[in-house]
Amino acid sequence: MNLLNVEKMSKSFTDKILFDQVTLGINEGDKIGVIGINGTGKSTLLKIIAGLEEPDEGQVVKGKNVKVEFLAQNPVFKEELTILENVIIGKKADEDYRNLEGEAKTMLEKLGIADVNGKVQVLSGGQRKRVALVRALLTPAQILVLDEPTNHLDNDMAEWLEEYLVKYQGAFIMVTHDRYFLDKVTNKIVEIDKGSLYTYIANYTEFLKLKAEREDMEQATERKNKSLYRMDLEWMMRGARARSTKQKAHIRRFEELRDRKIIEKDKNVEINALSTRLGKKTVEINGISKAYGDNVLIRDFNYIMLKNDRLGIVGPNGSGKTTLLKIITGNLRPDEGFVEVGETVRIGYFSQENEYMDESLKVIDYIRNVAEYIQTSEGSTSASQMLERFLFTGAMQYSLIAKLSGGEKRRLYLLKVLMEAPNILILDEPTNDLDIKTLSILEDYLDSYDGIVLTVSHDRYFLDRIVSRIFVFEGIGVIKQYEGNFTDYKEIVKEQETLTKEIKKEKDILVVGSKKPREAKLKFSYHEQREFETIDETIAALEDGIAATEQEMSEVASNYSKLNELMAKKESLEKQLEEKMDRWVYLNDLAEQIENQK
Repeated sequence: MNLLNVEKMSKSFTDKILFDQVTLGINEGDKIGVIGINGTGKSTLLKIIAGLEEPDEGQVVKGKNVKVEFLAQNPVFKEELTILENVIIGKKADEDYRNLEGEAKTMLEKLGIADVNGKVQVLSGGQRKRVALVRALLTPAQILVLDEPTNHLDNDMAEWLEEYLVKYQGAFIMVTHDRYFLDKVTNKIVEIDKGSLYTYIANYTEFLKLKAEREDMEQATERKNKSLYRMDLEWMMRGARARSTKQKAHIRRFEELRDRKIIEKDKNVEINALSTRLGKKTVEINGISKAYGDNVLIRDFNYIMLKNDRLGIVGPNGSGKTTLLKIITGNLRPDEGFVEVGETVRIGYFSQENEYMDESLKVIDYIRNVAEYIQTSEGSTSASQMLERFLFTGAMQYSLIAKLSGGEKRRLYLLKVLMEAPNILILDEPTNDLDIKTLSILEDYLDSYDGIVLTVSHDRYFLDRIVSRIFVFEGIGVIKQYEGNFTDYKEIVKEQETLTKEIKKEKDILVVGSKKPREAKLKFSYHEQREFETIDETIAALEDGIAATEQEMSEVASNYSKLNELMAKKESLEKQLEEKMDRWVYLNDLAEQIENQK
């Protein structure tokens, strides 16, 4: 059943057209994710659907008894009421009241809000957003409108919300940049692109395929229209006369082609990896500890950063992740221990909150304050060219920072940090307020970045894509190290929990005296088993790749530029092969030990 329709809606902001005669329907059971580049109007669309903003043209039509509940990016509360009172205010106060109160307390606890009777004034921005999320989820509504519900949630909280929305009975439409989240909970994707809305009956992964198909079709149509226009233009220039119905139709086609909306390929947010040389000594963390009163965040933590480290930091909100980053960057002193920084180290710090921006500055002047020109592998690049690559067009470059959306300011701040050419890049929640396209390009950028990356993030996709080592805050100052990306870490934890349960079961059996405990047997983990089954093929493929590269090198010996490119490729393949051979030895030794147990 249809719940709400956006009909032929247009909306502009100053001189920028956000929506041009767009239409969207929301039906029962729809679980919609809205995506698009920052500044395209995602939040504006949600506010129009929620009735908080009016379109310039068109209308929003909803069913007579359809209630819409809106979660804003910056929620408002009654400051004189407690947290719990703010959550349940205006809701049923009859026999269901105590059940509602209990459910609210449970949900608040899940989201890290322990003192439900405290005042909202003492809450941080992230805590206020989580309280507002609970208030929205508990409000009876046919349509939930959620603006960035995953911001300020740690990994466990995001997984809890994921499961909640999968089971949610009503319809919802939300903006989020969490790609795993979109994959799990949505059944429809709405993309905002150049003033238009494109609807896909799909989750995020399927949307990527359908979008590519749409763009290919559009580009084919545009190529055909360009050819027709050129032919019609030549015909018109020869002196066409509208003496017949056929000729009139031909002229009309020419005019339609001339006045058509040109379909342009998307520009990419792309930048060559920039960094300065990093010497032998990087950053050495020596026995640091930090506490606030009885709240111990970090206790005796040691680590020496290695060149090309890709490190991820996870843990509950408030556990000390940002505190660790501030100690490393020198913005905070530890209670004990010290951090040594090499002479060649140049840290780029992308903090959770944008640094102070003089909003009276023009966008281009903000970047020029860092550098007028920078050197990349392609040669000298100007500040204007770098801005263009980051989707700040010529007109936008000379507009004031004050006119940018929050997401556009975030993107501009990221560009500034990267243009400083750091050799250690520290990212504190980089996925907050950056659109998916920008995140994808940042991930590609980091692939070729010749430096160390240290990131705090709750975005599981980003962590899987970027990091190869995880540090987890596990309570009372303990920071534990795990090898691999986020999914690898979760698998290790799951295996450890399973083993703990098995050991406990054996102990329980021993207590009742039914049988002696079995010795713990060696076995492959899921990932090791999968790797063992495919590693021979992987090694063979690498060896074939090296042989093919050597053959190609012999054919282009006189082409110095191409030869250098192939030599670098061969070196990379040989390094991968060496790593796989070491891994092959380990896995085969383990397989032999497992076989000997039988």
